[in-house]
Amino acid sequence: MGDFARAKPIIEVRNLHKEYPLGEETVVALGRINLTIRRGEICCIFGTSGSGKSTLLNLLAGLEKPTSGEVRIGGVPLSRLGEEALAAFRQRHLGFVFQSYNLLPGMTAVENVALPLMFRGIPPAVREKAAREMLRRVGLAHRLDHYPSQMSGGQQQRAGIARAFLARPDAVFADEPTGNLDSHTTVEVMEMICAFSRDFHQTIVLVSHDPEMAAYADRIVTLIDGEITSEKLTHRRDT
Repeated sequence: MGDFARAKPIIEVRNLHKEYPLGEETVVALGRINLTIRRGEICCIFGTSGSGKSTLLNLLAGLEKPTSGEVRIGGVPLSRLGEEALAAFRQRHLGFVFQSYNLLPGMTAVENVALPLMFRGIPPAVREKAAREMLRRVGLAHRLDHYPSQMSGGQQQRAGIARAFLARPDAVFADEPTGNLDSHTTVEVMEMICAFSRDFHQTIVLVSHDPEMAAYADRIVTLIDGEITSEKLTHRRDT
């Protein structure tokens, strides 16, 4: 376990509630969720399918609006931001790693990884150099100018990790990041994510249904039927 217990909170969740209309009924996806995640912490939100973990991740990242309650990142209340301000906030402060990689098929690995810096107005030569350095760091020096269709699933996920961490966001949200990978590649990918978290002192919010992910987390938050049923501190695997 790292020193995050002494760090300031980066994500604060208060009385978060989300429900959806379903015909004449209302489905409660999340009950009253209260949660604090500190800077530098790797927090695993664990649960089976339908537990509400992906909904919680979307709310934490500002991808959905809560029915009630509040999410603050770095003290900023996301639900009070307009769509344009919220998009700008995500581009500047958040990173994302997806199960399905979400690389743009018409762009090379370098171009995909450089996207976060493009949104920040960084000059092309500067962002390309940074993207190339990041891709080398994740072991893709030989794939810099390859398109996603020319890379394996593991290589695409490495590129996705490079993209998520390139701009040094405050928090990175990883939604089942190893769901499409074999066991060997899963270990490689998770060790990369942990190494970046440690080196850059960044917060990771990891959503998973895989108990093996516990080995990489500082804390496991278990969801059942939209409610937090337990929070457990762990001893993160040394990467």
